[in-house]
Amino acid sequence: MAVVVLRVVTGNPDRRLRRFILSLLLFGIAFGYVEGSVVVYLRALGEPLRAAAGVAQRELFPLLKTKQVGDAWRIVEIEVGREAATIVMLAAVAAVGTRTFAGWLSAFAVVFGAWDLAFYATLRGLLGWPVSLMNWDLLFLIPVPWVGPVLAPVIVSISLVAGGIAGLAREPKRVDWIAWGLLVCGGAIVVTSFVWDWRYILAGGYPRGFPWVVFALGELAGIAALVRGLRRAS
Repeated sequence: MAVVVLRVVTGNPDRRLRRFILSLLLFGIAFGYVEGSVVVYLRALGEPLRAAAGVAQRELFPLLKTKQVGDAWRIVEIEVGREAATIVMLAAVAAVGTRTFAGWLSAFAVVFGAWDLAFYATLRGLLGWPVSLMNWDLLFLIPVPWVGPVLAPVIVSISLVAGGIAGLAREPKRVDWIAWGLLVCGGAIVVTSFVWDWRYILAGGYPRGFPWVVFALGELAGIAALVRGLRRAS
């Protein structure tokens, strides 16, 4: 990813494009810090609830049930709204400097990936977590819990930043239905890998294995879509 970033940012003659990519990266990094800071507050609020429920205070799993959360359920509802607002903000920033859907999607990939990577870097710096890339995380709550080892979203985010920058630098005039199909299917497969065991997790279970093969198929489909789209731009 670093090679792609450096080649585009320093080697592309379009100064406006370089400035736009740098702005996306800076916004994503800054917003990732904000997001990580919010999680620090949420963990501080959640530890007394977990202690009262008789479960490990500094762990994410098992998830507390509605009756265990009690009046603090309002915080969960606010958190769901905040997650939705975060996606809207990232999408809006990506739209500022783009004119086509393909361009917007590439920009969104860059800012989303930078945001997620900065988020984990912030947690590591402020909380000393994750201790390992294989630590399990609660990634998202909409519409059901997304869970997975930290390594999985990190791989996705690196792919998004590198692919998004490549897409902005060599934006194709037209993306055919095969590339779009691969991209949509790849994204759906990756999401499926994260929500694979959501019912068990929601019922209070511990993560019991990540479907790496499913995840890899989604990643490969997304990479194939990018390669096909960039070839059309050549």
